Amino acid sequence: MIEIQEWGLIDFNEAWERQRILADNVLKGDKPSTLVLCEHPTVITIGRNGTIDNVVATTDELAERNVSVIPINRGGDVTLHNPGQLVGYPIFRLTDYREDLHWFLREIEECIIATIAHFGVVGGRVDGSTGVWIEQQRKVCAIGIHCSRWITSHGFALNVNNDIREFEMIIPCGITDKDVTSIEAESHLVVNFKKVKDICVHEFRRRFN
Repeated sequence: MIEIQEWGLIDFNEAWERQRILADNVLKGDKPSTLVLCEHPTVITIGRNGTIDNVVATTDELAERNVSVIPINRGGDVTLHNPGQLVGYPIFRLTDYREDLHWFLREIEECIIATIAHFGVVGGRVDGSTGVWIEQQRKVCAIGIHCSRWITSHGFALNVNNDIREFEMIIPCGITDKDVTSIEAESHLVVNFKKVKDICVHEFRRRFN
């Protein structure tokens, strides 16, 4: 049975440190596999495959908006977190499931595809690009994980009702010919953030319990 933790709106660096502590506890068997759900104040992160060149905002613009750029140890390139985006950190012990990162990434994608379907949004995949896409053109959920000794950290960032315009500060995931979208933009509904979170928890429990 996976555990669920909700951290609310939390600074990215604080959440990263809490992830490290939780991952160590999961590794030692002191905690079960745990799905953390939270939001972050606006921040840009650069994964292992990323480059600062994909941050297009100037240093002055970032300072004016109080936006930090943080290199981190997940897979993937550049992404942005901001309020209204559901961030999920599955701190899972894959030895309890399958020691297969590709399988794990596909399972996360399936959870997100099932979640957004509740709002009439049809998600899918793009070959060679991890994440969940709409019509193979608009990314609604970015995914990037770190795995050490089969304990995962980092995870997914699902755009619910966040300000998509802030993504203009970056080239998301280093991809220039596709757009970023959200559940709210695609459904043309006022989307309740808590409802999305609750459905997401249900889908993760359904697949991983």
